Amino acid sequence: MDERELLVLGLLMTQSQHGYQINEFIEKNLGRVSDMKKATAYSILKRLNQNGDVDVSVEQEGNRPPRQMYAITPKGEQKFYELLRGTLSTIEEVTPAGDIGFMFIDHLSKQEAVSLLKQKVLKIERQLALLQAVPEHGHGSGVDLSIKHRIALLKCEQEWAASTVKDFTDAD
Repeated sequence: MDERELLVLGLLMTQSQHGYQINEFIEKNLGRVSDMKKATAYSILKRLNQNGDVDVSVEQEGNRPPRQMYAITPKGEQKFYELLRGTLSTIEEVTPAGDIGFMFIDHLSKQEAVSLLKQKVLKIERQLALLQAVPEHGHGSGVDLSIKHRIALLKCEQEWAASTVKDFTDAD
């Protein structure tokens, strides 16, 4: 399942938009939830257009260069709801990259392992502070739910890392 397609289709569900509008909205408003790059968004728009999920028209205002306007099609709306229902009802089978490192932590001294885990806790705390400072979206609960979910996951990670540091230091 491609959550990036869901994101682009979801943004087009509200209104037709230029590609730069979509990218600007993602960058300014969803940067804490999605790290999608501009090139990826345009690639997705092209693929959605080829699949008949999005229509593209060319618009020109005054002396400005022509711009492509993207609009969701009825087929795209069906795909949006299919992707939305799929993401809301399934769990992710993801192995965080850090888990591979944990498997080999015994190759480091306990002192170095504890130092690195403490660095991880500090980074988590910084990320939590950034997310907790995000103002409420105000237009429906979806964006706020996404931020709250990320906060909950980071708090869990923070608790686990701090507990692991304690376990390592108590073992000495």
